[in-house]
Amino acid sequence: MKEKFYAYIQDLQDRITANLEAIDGKAVFKEDLWKRAEGGGGRTRVIEEGDVFEKGGVNISKVYGPLAPAMQKHFGVGDVNFFACGLSLVLHPKNPMVPTVHANWRYFEMYDKGGNTVDSWFGGGQDLTPYYLFEEDAKHFHQICKTACDRHHPDFYAEFKKRCDEYFWNSHRDEARGIGGLFFDYLRPSEERSSEEWYDFVTDVGDSFLEAYLPIVEKRKDLPYNEQQRNWQEIRRGRYVEFNLVHDKGTLFGLKTNGRIESILMSLPPHVQWVYDHHPEPGSEEEKLVEVLANPRKWV
Repeated sequence: MKEKFYAYIQDLQDRITANLEAIDGKAVFKEDLWKRAEGGGGRTRVIEEGDVFEKGGVNISKVYGPLAPAMQKHFGVGDVNFFACGLSLVLHPKNPMVPTVHANWRYFEMYDKGGNTVDSWFGGGQDLTPYYLFEEDAKHFHQICKTACDRHHPDFYAEFKKRCDEYFWNSHRDEARGIGGLFFDYLRPSEERSSEEWYDFVTDVGDSFLEAYLPIVEKRKDLPYNEQQRNWQEIRRGRYVEFNLVHDKGTLFGLKTNGRIESILMSLPPHVQWVYDHHPEPGSEEEKLVEVLANPRKWV
């Protein structure tokens, strides 16, 4: 399974980066191959200063070896070995009318001292972070997510949408990071669903990403915007940074397993503002977004 899923994310990375380069029209991804001393490595691809994407990364990694003590404590295990592979992406568009997007699909295995697999699971999801709310875009993104989920179980979308709303919650701000999507973790084989069936589900979601995001980019990338709207985008990006550095478990895992710092922090935008005690104007489009972030909505 681990080799099958790693082959999948290699191909998915190629498909996603090719489509993003085509829609940007100017910038191309810079590829950076790296190795991890304890075992494994990755293929980082970063795009910067494009016509559409100010900064973005589409990274894959495959790491393995002894599980670090901090993660042993987190999982409640002793000295074990692990294998983890996944694709993680974040895209920060230049135009504030185009939403930031994040996605991740991953697979994890854990082994005893005899090399026997004692645990394995899939995780991942995809979510949208707009700066200006276009309800038709939110509905489109969520509908694509729901359609992928419905092919596997009628309850998956509602369950994983709820988990997404709960996970991407900036609790110190009492607001969502964005308008959600899907989030799932610890999808283990069981009597109800095999590892192969979980693989089919996760890869179906992964395959849906471009259909969920690119039509929104096409529709919004050439809309006019002014300096005030750009400032708002940078202020909201600050909340994105806060979540990633304070709450995100993926960032924590990378930092505690001697992950590659440049790849882990690739998700951070290049231009951000923290304005003291900032509040949007009453009745403004900016306030409309904040109200939705404070009260996650059912989109489809």
